[in-house]
Amino acid sequence: MFRLDGKVAIITGSSRGIGRAIAETMASLGAAVVISSRKIGPCEDVRDGILARGGRAIALKCNTGAREDLAELMRVTLAAYGRLDAVVANVAVNPYYGPLAGVSDEQWDKIMSVNVKSTLWLANMALPEIAKQGGGSFTLISSIGALHGNTSIPAYNVSKLAEIGLMKNLAVEWGGAKIRVNAILPGLIRTDFAKALWENPQTMRQVEAGTPLGRIGEVADLGGVGAFLATPAAGFITGQTIVVDGGSTVTSQFA
Repeated sequence: MFRLDGKVAIITGSSRGIGRAIAETMASLGAAVVISSRKIGPCEDVRDGILARGGRAIALKCNTGAREDLAELMRVTLAAYGRLDAVVANVAVNPYYGPLAGVSDEQWDKIMSVNVKSTLWLANMALPEIAKQGGGSFTLISSIGALHGNTSIPAYNVSKLAEIGLMKNLAVEWGGAKIRVNAILPGLIRTDFAKALWENPQTMRQVEAGTPLGRIGEVADLGGVGAFLATPAAGFITGQTIVVDGGSTVTSQFA
């Protein structure tokens, strides 16, 4: 129920952070994984680590914001392994901090293009291949920021809410092909991407005080969740938002 033997998984943005943790966990459960990001060197380091532990992996340079790069990612994956069973769409950008009133058209377009449009591109390329295997999974990495309004990273949060809408529609459209589509919503995780938040002492105090588990998340907290959604154990889970935040979203500011 919790193994991925014989399965092939693409994890985008998997040279570090959450994507890397999910890829390494999937490999440890028997999957052949495709490591990809914009820089090939770090991808090769992750690949080599997996191979050293007896796993199966290849590394590819891929800018998910370029449709031709995604097409090449699919081509090489199928050439190497002959099939595709699972995808984790993990790439996101956030070039702007501050209220929506200050976001430029260029910043807005980049956020929505990379975080939403390119995920749809990837889905439209990958889901037909997964369907050929009789089903599988497609998981989007969203954020608990999609559940709230704020003035720190609102443009990013809007894109993450759009991803949830995308996930739900893909779950409906591809359910008949036995493909499960879900979204993981991490809280504040100690990644390079979120460094501006967790390196801020005031933000850290606020998050820790408002989180039942009393800490921010580590990438290891996401690895098992991402892998689980691709296993047979998650065979009846689709169209769902899986919150991984230490309980921060269930904490009330009121008594």
